[in-house]
Amino acid sequence: MILEKLGYRIGVIATIIVFLWIGIFKFTPGEAAAIKNYVSNSFLMNWMYSLFSVQTVSNIIGVYEITTGALLIASFWSRKIGFIAGILTLIIFVTTLSFLVTTPGIWKISEGVPVTDFFVVKDLAFLAIALLVIAKNRGDKMILTTKTKI
Repeated sequence: MILEKLGYRIGVIATIIVFLWIGIFKFTPGEAAAIKNYVSNSFLMNWMYSLFSVQTVSNIIGVYEITTGALLIASFWSRKIGFIAGILTLIIFVTTLSFLVTTPGIWKISEGVPVTDFFVVKDLAFLAIALLVIAKNRGDKMILTTKTKI
């Protein structure tokens, strides 16, 4: 049980660090330009460019990420806030994982092996953290227990 709690805390803390760090980075022109190809090809997000500039869209995403990180911090003390933070985290990572199917040219063949922008694939692990945060704060039992065989 202690190992399970430690794993959960490390996973959530890592997610918080990523949100705060990358969220702050979204306020830079370089990051705003770097995400444009992904956001402009996303059926979930491309509409934003018809309303806002490239930098403003990046800033909005940055605010969302920083806010979610802050709510994840508060999730250690409040289940209600934790549930909301889990949902917001889930939205972020479902959206970024959708880039794997919406961004032209994201998949390539390298020496006969299909490869992609691996920074998007790592979001599968963060998606798992989002689901754990939702489950923990909704009151669900953790799926894996010491008695569960995998």
